[in-house]
Amino acid sequence: MKSKILIVEDNENNRLLMNAVLSYHGYDIIEAANGEEGVRAARETLPELIFMDIQLPVMDGITAVKILKNDPATRRIKTVAVTAYAMKGDREAILEAGFDGYLSKPIDTRQLPAIVRDYMAQS
Repeated sequence: MKSKILIVEDNENNRLLMNAVLSYHGYDIIEAANGEEGVRAARETLPELIFMDIQLPVMDGITAVKILKNDPATRRIKTVAVTAYAMKGDREAILEAGFDGYLSKPIDTRQLPAIVRDYMAQS
């Protein structure tokens, strides 16, 4: 059975890019365009890994991850922030908010499969 990855990203181009790369590497991809859809999709599909943008419509990524980490059904899912926030202190603040990892944009598609494998190994 393929490992499931949820991509929560409002930028369609970023979502399509991540989907294409990860699908090529054999992962089953679920997509959501905002934080609320992301929480719902995570609860319904229970993916092994979630890539979550921080700035999302309807519900931001930090709020969505706090909800998921407080839910016994989803708290163990690894969550990685995918964000353009790359200022000093942003990474630490994002990890303190409950994310398991941090990936800055633009996404390095050559490194993405290795990053996924690392997080999957931690699960």
